[in-house]
Amino acid sequence: MLKRTSYPTVGIIGGSGLDEIDGLRKIHWRKINSPFGKPSDHLCFGELEGIQFVFLPRHGRGHYIPPTEINFLANIDALKRAGVTDIISLSAVGSFKKDLPPGKFVLVDQFIDRTFSRVKSFFGKGCVAHVSMAEPVSKQLGEIILSACKDSKISIRSGGTYLAIEGPQFSTIAESLLYKNWGCSVIGMTNMPEAKLAREAEMGYATVAMVTDFDCWHHDHENVSVAQIMKIFSKNVDKAKKLIRSLPGKIKKYPWDWNDPVYFSLDNAIITSPKKINGKLAKKLDAVAGRVLKKSNK
Repeated sequence: MLKRTSYPTVGIIGGSGLDEIDGLRKIHWRKINSPFGKPSDHLCFGELEGIQFVFLPRHGRGHYIPPTEINFLANIDALKRAGVTDIISLSAVGSFKKDLPPGKFVLVDQFIDRTFSRVKSFFGKGCVAHVSMAEPVSKQLGEIILSACKDSKISIRSGGTYLAIEGPQFSTIAESLLYKNWGCSVIGMTNMPEAKLAREAEMGYATVAMVTDFDCWHHDHENVSVAQIMKIFSKNVDKAKKLIRSLPGKIKKYPWDWNDPVYFSLDNAIITSPKKINGKLAKKLDAVAGRVLKKSNK
């Protein structure tokens, strides 16, 4: 595991090609094994202006893993083992608001989880933990993102609720209207349980939701289609690369707070007595919860 420095090691979870950044050095792909199964792909390591980045194609290179089949546990565990401290999720979304048109970015600050067939915790089967998800997004990571977008002249909205659905199908009109009436801002298929698992792994997490379409509630616009999404998504990827390129300068100027509670999310969260956690399970959780489990066993 990489040593923690004064700067965060930033994990970027998104589509293929986000690692193709001007100035990215020391690029190499590496297989990271996880006791939770196979991650979506090898991890791409690189350095940009002295800041360490680790890229993970969420759907695998070539986009062959559908949202419902992503091994979220292995992905987060692998990033943790690679030394990542903070994760930026770059995700295509549909919009529920007229003032969030295609091409707009949203720094979401809340999530509603409507997925139903995914494993949502590292814990269970011998170790019980309850982490707080009241504020699921890292505030300092969000500030860095907003500042980088401003410098890159990328239009981004600060705040909004991400509605996560199971997929892979898009919403019906009835569903879309329901979610809109709930006050949701955007809809996607990938950020849950990703955000929950990042919190369990004591990692900062922030989502940059990249709007590709108005969801089907909007009768003045064509119903969402893959072709429409991919056209806008391609333009959004170019802007996402500009955002990533601007991050190092902002990170270096920011007084990073390693005492942020997000890095200690498991303090008082694990209910199970250390004596009840068997060695095999403890080893499986060594990256995610090793800090707390080792402390409990002293």
